[in-house]
Amino acid sequence: MVLGIADPWIWGSYILCILATLLCVVYGILNWNKGDEEETA
Repeated sequence: MVLGIADPWIWGSYILCILATLLCVVYGILNWNKGDEEETA
């Protein structure tokens, strides 16, 4: 039992939530200004 959480499925859920958050942040940083370029043709 780590930090009062005995079930490994709960730990898996926490880890997946943290990884999903990090993935979204990295995706947002990499695509921050894409599509803002003005086409002058």
